[in-house]
Amino acid sequence: MNTHTLSCHCGAVELSVVLEGGFSSARRCDCSFCRRRGAIAATVLPENLKVTKGEDKLSKYSFNTHTAQHYFCSVCGIYTHHRRRSNPNEYGVNVGALKGINPRDLGEIKWADGVNHPSDR
Repeated sequence: MNTHTLSCHCGAVELSVVLEGGFSSARRCDCSFCRRRGAIAATVLPENLKVTKGEDKLSKYSFNTHTAQHYFCSVCGIYTHHRRRSNPNEYGVNVGALKGINPRDLGEIKWADGVNHPSDR
């Protein structure tokens, strides 16, 4: 299994995540929020995501349909993960926050068309 530890910058929040498909699901998104955030997200199923430290330090941001829920450390502000709008039964995790992983080493990352999201039609 591809089990990883994810942490914010200050270390107040840590998660254990299993990337069943490795980094094959890694994407960037061009929606209004993701463009500003700039993170690469990889897919994690809810049963494969566990907050192991600092759950009380997580803040949540939601907008528009409020389906997507974006979590970040309330201390240092780093985005850790989000419940997806496209599939609320999945999470996206910040690949740049995975310990020991340099997103630069992943090569070219595909883009998701968040500007033309299917839920907006």
